[in-house]
Amino acid sequence: MTLSPFAAFEWQIALRYIKAKRRAGFISVIAWVSFLGIMLGVATLIIVMAVMNGFRTDLLDRILGVGGHATVRPITGTFNDIDGQIAKLEAVEGVVRVTPYLEGQVMVSSGRLVRGALVRGLPQSALESLPVLANNIRQGSLADIGNKRRAIAIGQRLAQRYGLEIGTPLALVAPRGAVTPFGTAPRLRRYEIAAIFEVGLSEYDLSFIFTNMENVADLLGQTRAASALEIVVAHADKIKAQRPALQAALDDNAYMLDWQEANATLSGALKVERNVMFMILTLILLVAALNIVSGLVMLVKDKGRDIAVLRSMGATRGAILRIFFITGASIGVAGTLAGLLLGVVFCENIETIRQIITSLTGAELFPADVYFLRDLPAEIIPSQLIIVALMALGLSFLSTLYPAWRAASLAPVEALRYE
Repeated sequence: MTLSPFAAFEWQIALRYIKAKRRAGFISVIAWVSFLGIMLGVATLIIVMAVMNGFRTDLLDRILGVGGHATVRPITGTFNDIDGQIAKLEAVEGVVRVTPYLEGQVMVSSGRLVRGALVRGLPQSALESLPVLANNIRQGSLADIGNKRRAIAIGQRLAQRYGLEIGTPLALVAPRGAVTPFGTAPRLRRYEIAAIFEVGLSEYDLSFIFTNMENVADLLGQTRAASALEIVVAHADKIKAQRPALQAALDDNAYMLDWQEANATLSGALKVERNVMFMILTLILLVAALNIVSGLVMLVKDKGRDIAVLRSMGATRGAILRIFFITGASIGVAGTLAGLLLGVVFCENIETIRQIITSLTGAELFPADVYFLRDLPAEIIPSQLIIVALMALGLSFLSTLYPAWRAASLAPVEALRYE
């Protein structure tokens, strides 16, 4: 008889084989284990890749939010024409803004607090409009830095660790001060805390201090001329493509360092870790696919009589092959869809789940001191979802071919010989 591919009776028989029966209970258990393996493998891959993507994106966004996408510094210590240099850089296509700044290492002192820090001064207008600061002020106001003679903004972790509040006086000591007959004397200035920010990077919240350029120039004993320029472009990942144009806009007395060069080790480590984790976790899918193979092989042996009867009634080898292909592929497709759903739902609520587990166990699953970020990030990239789904489906389909071929090759006479 002539049968069309994946005919109704093929689906009916295949789905009956998937259902549990008392005599084939063990085979059904293997099918459930295969389903759970595919589901957990797909979900784990999605979750791990999303966390790695979110970690990289969140970390780099916060780092670049403070330091910019590229930094231009003078070779001899001062720019020849800083206004002209800024104008040339802003004229480059793709450049969003160019901000001058002054920075230097200082010692922070307040009561028992003595620690090193990095003080950075920006123009007051740039300070109030810098997104990473303006959007993360927890107490006080950045506008107060310009309204008061000596005012600064410190990080939340620094404030919490040493009990600092708005209005608390804080002494900053610059190691390079006035030159005296007895050597270089440190320069000390007292400031008032006007704002407390929380960037989300533990090191930045603990060690960075922001104020305007006038305060930093007074503290370091320098002119108000910027010591560096911060460049922000429209697309951070395309900085390499824009580098020739930016390089051409630089004066002879300036050099540039982009964020990929400055963070090459960190960015490379995150990429390698993500790829290695993907390869390792793919083994879960492979194990689940092997479970499908073993389950179908046992099913073929158990259903030998059924196969012989179907062949005797006119079913072709192709029909038998498709029946067992549908049986195994259905497990893979169901497991893949369930894994996609589980992975996406888990990623969308990953921070809530982390907090619940932390409250139940008392263990800190994502310490900020180690991972730099205060929240567990997760970013789902659609292309990666498609890759994971196709890989899971491909392994599931391939795992059904050998058992299905074995079933189609079974001769009716041999199957019924001992019945």
